[in-house]
Amino acid sequence: MISIILKKGKEQSVKRMHPWIFSGAIKKIKGEPIEGEVVQLFDCEGEFLAVGHYQIGSIAVRILSFSLVEINKNFYLDRLKHAYIIRKNAELDNVGFNNTYRLIHGEGDFLPGLIIDIYADTAVIQCHSVGMYRDLALIEEAIKELYGEKITAIYNKSATTLPFKADVDASDKYLFGKSQTEFALENGNKFKVNWEEGQKTGFFIDQRENRKLLEGYSKGKDVLNMFGYTGGFSVYALRGGAKSVCSVDVSQKAVDLTDINVKENFGSDAPHTSFAVDAFEFLRNIDQKYDLIVLDPPAFAKHLNKLDNALQAYKRLNQRALEQIRPGGIIFTFSCSQVVSKENFKRSVFVAAANAKRNVRILHQLNQPADHPVNIFHPEGDYLKGLVLYVE
Repeated sequence: MISIILKKGKEQSVKRMHPWIFSGAIKKIKGEPIEGEVVQLFDCEGEFLAVGHYQIGSIAVRILSFSLVEINKNFYLDRLKHAYIIRKNAELDNVGFNNTYRLIHGEGDFLPGLIIDIYADTAVIQCHSVGMYRDLALIEEAIKELYGEKITAIYNKSATTLPFKADVDASDKYLFGKSQTEFALENGNKFKVNWEEGQKTGFFIDQRENRKLLEGYSKGKDVLNMFGYTGGFSVYALRGGAKSVCSVDVSQKAVDLTDINVKENFGSDAPHTSFAVDAFEFLRNIDQKYDLIVLDPPAFAKHLNKLDNALQAYKRLNQRALEQIRPGGIIFTFSCSQVVSKENFKRSVFVAAANAKRNVRILHQLNQPADHPVNIFHPEGDYLKGLVLYVE
């Protein structure tokens, strides 16, 4: 096995159990690793530190274990079993009520570079590292052994998530079987999930608990769901007794799925309208038509060099909503940009409120749910932040 020796002092992050090794921390590589190969890490004195996947780029190694173990099917099965226990204890695998959840959340489940989402009888895999992509067969077998006949299909959706310079010919495809379920369940609501063509793995599972919270605020309100994707917040608002719901997304395919999901849950006569238009344009003049607004945009910044532009975009977006929401209205506003801290996001919303000249109270500070856990040694995994605002 390839050995990587770290520079003096660079072993401290490993001893603090951080799962990444940056290329600048490496003193010497014994051998010629290919991208995705399992390597062993040592400090400059020759003491064993960890095993992980080698990667070309800034993050040179993603650590899989701080013990000397073989990375095989049983390794992945053990990790999946521990992750499943958390989801089962949170009642996320609840037949007849909820069968949609994230099984593996990368570093949060000690498998950096791997995402596995469960939609009823289908497991959708996304690999964010070449190492995980090369281990797909092991991961597939571990999923089959864990779930047995409960899983009838495993779909690999990694073509767009692997490092762009990776020397692999990745394509999205079924690794096993075919799904037998048309709609997945989330807290009793039905959702048609398009994992083959949709964003991420087909649905934004990380907003499940925040959608449930919004349901309790929706009764009798005119609700606007911006960046609505396939209508998650819209369906919950309607179940909560909203007077009307309007869903807006720039993607016509997403809006079409929203309409399907609304009809499946509430029939053709639900008080719901939808528009495939640019969100910023739609918000130019909503003229106090709404008293509950959801702002759940895509990540405005994926890298630190885009941070300032992202913060300005959050400010503009929130200011438009704050200026035009009805008095006594409520705004659910979010950022899923990992590089945007909770403090920076809150500051952008603060400036937006000051510019809008409205009195604003924070009712809730929101984050990601239990099936998107944060590894305490990897605080970078705490990516989703949200505020529920009351606007006088």
